[in-house]
Amino acid sequence: MWAVSAKRESPPVPEPLAPLIDAHTHLDACGAETAADVTAIVDRAAAVGVQAVVTIADDLDAARWAARAADWDPRVYAAVALHPTRADALDDAAKAELEVLAARPRVVAVGETGMDMYWPGKLADCADPAVQREAFAWHIDLAKRVGKPLMIHNRDADDEVLDVLAAEGAPESVIFHCFSSDAAMARTCAANGWMVSLSGTVSFRNAHALREAAAVVPAELLLVETDAPFLTPHPFRGAPNESYCLPYTVRALADLLDRPAAELAEITTTNALRTYGIG
Repeated sequence: MWAVSAKRESPPVPEPLAPLIDAHTHLDACGAETAADVTAIVDRAAAVGVQAVVTIADDLDAARWAARAADWDPRVYAAVALHPTRADALDDAAKAELEVLAARPRVVAVGETGMDMYWPGKLADCADPAVQREAFAWHIDLAKRVGKPLMIHNRDADDEVLDVLAAEGAPESVIFHCFSSDAAMARTCAANGWMVSLSGTVSFRNAHALREAAAVVPAELLLVETDAPFLTPHPFRGAPNESYCLPYTVRALADLLDRPAAELAEITTTNALRTYGIG
């Protein structure tokens, strides 16, 4: 749903920064199919300090694959759900399969689910907001039943997401992946103890509201992610992203917050280990 140029070369390998955990990536969309492919990607990430990754599902096929991939390499964990734009596919059979997958020990979150008000009307097969809302409520209940974090996709839908969370009751652990809202929303997340995961977009010079929001997120609620192969950090925007690029984002965030990059690496890794219950 986001453009990635097949013509642009991959970014150069950054200077190592350790420890790091990529809190949200899509290994399958990065081209991984086999166990060897997965190992190659996480080896590249490990070489620059990324010690673990969480690969995320956005449809049922991806959920099946992610759960398998998490068994192929001890540095890989998974999250399963149907992306809000694909909520039309959440029938009884899909629910039953997601329940089984979400209970697997190396599946560490239910996601990505949530609300997307950007794509309806632009994407022909995008689920209607009412259908998204119903699917989001179901995923919230699933996260509570399996006792795992809820990973939220929120695109242009602050009010809608908050309304559903209020109506259904948020799970104990909530992650706003690829946070793209403003400082007011960041303060709402902080007030509720919800994790805020920042991606390469925080390095974009024109992302003024997001950069202001990043500055008000308490350190104990901060995660970092690539959302690879999308959202490659500046100055490589539009090139294929991968978990090994995470140090670029963390260093950009460190510059923004005027904090040492190594300190942010330690903080976000500690937060990821606690949030996902891994390590």
